[in-house]
Amino acid sequence: MARVLPVALPGNPADRLAALFDAHHDRLYRLARRLTPNADDALDLVQETFLKAARCQTSVPLGLASEEAWLVRVLINIRRDQWRKTAVRKRHDREMSPSTSVNNDQEAVLVARATVWRALDTLTPRRRAVVVMHELEGLTISAIALLLGISAITVRWHLSIGRRDLARALRPQMGESHEDR
Repeated sequence: MARVLPVALPGNPADRLAALFDAHHDRLYRLARRLTPNADDALDLVQETFLKAARCQTSVPLGLASEEAWLVRVLINIRRDQWRKTAVRKRHDREMSPSTSVNNDQEAVLVARATVWRALDTLTPRRRAVVVMHELEGLTISAIALLLGISAITVRWHLSIGRRDLARALRPQMGESHEDR
């Protein structure tokens, strides 16, 4: 991954930060919303990203695509750190099982959503980010590679392994045993 050398930013730093926010807030929020369980956590994640940008303005590269890639990497790294911090607690909480009696469609959707979130939580942070960006955000392999600063082959590898791991994590919830494979 190429290092971005600090550069002198023209103009007022507050204006630069405002321009970054205006140009990238919506995209970062959509991504954060896919990586977090609720809207409040997504807003917090975006806020943390822009706070990092404010603290490290000289590290933010110039140019729309470069800025976006840098901000996406920061957002994903912050989320990865959050996943790591909660991993120990979640190991103990994973024994919760979804309700066996589903009375209506809305409850079924909530159970399915919770099941998918638990399955996504089993993936490594980078693999989860790749799966979410490709499957839920609809980004291409090359776009993900550019945003994460990794090769397209690595993105394909994470996507392939992530899909396999998701299927494995979802198999018990779908009533399949290891013999059913």
